[in-house]
Amino acid sequence: MGHHRQEKIFVQGGGSSAGIQAVRTGAAEVGMSSRNLLDSEKDLIAVPIIYDAIAVIVHPGNPLQDLSLEQVRKIFSAEITLWSELGGRNHPITLVTREEGSGTRDAFQKLIMGEKEISLSALVQDSNGAIRQVVTDDRNAVGYISLGLVNDRVKALKIDGIEPRVENIQDHRYKIVRPFLFVFKSNPQGLAKDFLDYILSPPGQKLLVQEGLVSMNTNPESRKGAAR
Repeated sequence: MGHHRQEKIFVQGGGSSAGIQAVRTGAAEVGMSSRNLLDSEKDLIAVPIIYDAIAVIVHPGNPLQDLSLEQVRKIFSAEITLWSELGGRNHPITLVTREEGSGTRDAFQKLIMGEKEISLSALVQDSNGAIRQVVTDDRNAVGYISLGLVNDRVKALKIDGIEPRVENIQDHRYKIVRPFLFVFKSNPQGLAKDFLDYILSPPGQKLLVQEGLVSMNTNPESRKGAAR
């Protein structure tokens, strides 16, 4: 909007499924999704714009530094319910998760949980920011959020000894990575195309990288797999 002062772009939250549905119904020209399209959605056009890692976060006062993928699965399926089982304090673990329809939850389920389901005992939040706030306020909480939203109010854990850092994503060492997509009902035209072109341009990618995300230019092979 700084470059097109006569234009207005309105942004609304609600999760990936809501963004995809808004495009399908015509309520929005551009949908934003942090999951790939389902088979039932393949009539839409999905364009990867950036890569994001999912970070498992705890309160900064939690002494834990590292978890294995298997430990994360057991925590979120409630097979492990006490921090003391992981070498921490003898307190119950507070699970925090995203709602059904969230792209972040979908990616977490596929990339980490596999066949195991997230426990029904988990607190359900409707945004990454809400999960971060719960973990900030609860020393016994654990959640998962976009790496771009990690700040000093929470601690991102290493997974299998690998920190969720941009360089580790670029080196394919940190594995919990998913694409962010722009979704369109048909080939974008007009302002929608201008917006997409800007996001994919070096200035647009630079802005997203400053938010802790990973440029599409660093992983071209993955980009092919995420396209329509």
